[in-house]
Amino acid sequence: MENQITRDLAEVMRDEMAIKDKIVDQLREVPRTISEIADSLGYPKHEVVFWVMAMWRYGTLEETGSPDDEGYYQYQLKE
Repeated sequence: MENQITRDLAEVMRDEMAIKDKIVDQLREVPRTISEIADSLGYPKHEVVFWVMAMWRYGTLEETGSPDDEGYYQYQLKE
């Protein structure tokens, strides 16, 4: 189990607009999983799931192919 401080959901939501641009930058060249995005940005996976799912819901991202061995899909920018 990771030793992390869990932030309030309101805090995570407030960060969404600033993090959205960072996620877009991560996906410009290649699709990535949530784990890969979280590792490269230094944020917990559960927060990145929230942001990626919001971007997916509003049509910014789409998943590609099948999930990896850990059950994560790769996401790419929607054209």
